[in-house]
Amino acid sequence: MAARALNTAAISFGLVTVPVRVYPAITPSAGLSFHFLHEKDGVRLKQQYVCPKDGEVVPRSGMVKGYEYAKGKYVVFTKEELKALEQEATHGIEIAEFVPIDRVDPVFFEKAYYLGPDKGGEKPYSLLTAAMQELRYAALATYSARGKSYLVLLRPVEDRLVMHQLFHSDEVRAASEVPVASRKVSPAELKLARQLMEQIATARFEPRKYEDEVRKRTLAVIERKVRGQPIVVPRASKPGKVVDIMEALKASLGRKSGATATARRAPHRTAARRSQAQAAVRRKGA
Repeated sequence: MAARALNTAAISFGLVTVPVRVYPAITPSAGLSFHFLHEKDGVRLKQQYVCPKDGEVVPRSGMVKGYEYAKGKYVVFTKEELKALEQEATHGIEIAEFVPIDRVDPVFFEKAYYLGPDKGGEKPYSLLTAAMQELRYAALATYSARGKSYLVLLRPVEDRLVMHQLFHSDEVRAASEVPVASRKVSPAELKLARQLMEQIATARFEPRKYEDEVRKRTLAVIERKVRGQPIVVPRASKPGKVVDIMEALKASLGRKSGATATARRAPHRTAARRSQAQAAVRRKGA
């Protein structure tokens, strides 16, 4: 089934304008969520806002928005003032610069959307995509929609464009903030680690090979609950022991090599067993 567009927009760089349609790249329905119910009668509960000062339940009509500028002190904004803060929704995707695709750290990626050509934009869309693909470029741009201005990255994927909504620099922590104790790696350790990686390396990412096991297991449990069948709670597994890194690498390589050798010998074993069985049948018939 063809995807439905969320919005229309226009990519611009220099004097070139490319009308496009914005499509969702993610399927929200893939997620699972549980609701809070009243234990006594199983009715779904409603969320309420309660003033901690007087215990009064506050309806939407009695709420205002404020910014906490100091501990426990707020400045209140009216709806009109909040409206004035919003970015004008031009729906323009204005490219500021092109950068090599591999120079953008994926830690900045927040959301993803597909971009397809709108009516009259087929030729410039194809031209822009082909040029970016050939140069291995991505485009950094600003996108104004829904009263906000977003930092986005346009990335060519085959003959289409993907738009990634990015975090701003002040929203991403520096990797240097993570404490890492430095330890010298020996050439032997590095060699074994490389061998293990090369044994299980693949040429490309194939997402269909990987399933959400928790979601799959949860759906199976839900189905059992709906049918009134009992649920068996598995025992918690104990954390693994810390072992010597060299021994662990050698054991991993040995297990992988053994599995490969077994797989190679399997056809020969099967053929030998088949020949023995056929010979036994002939002897019996004689």
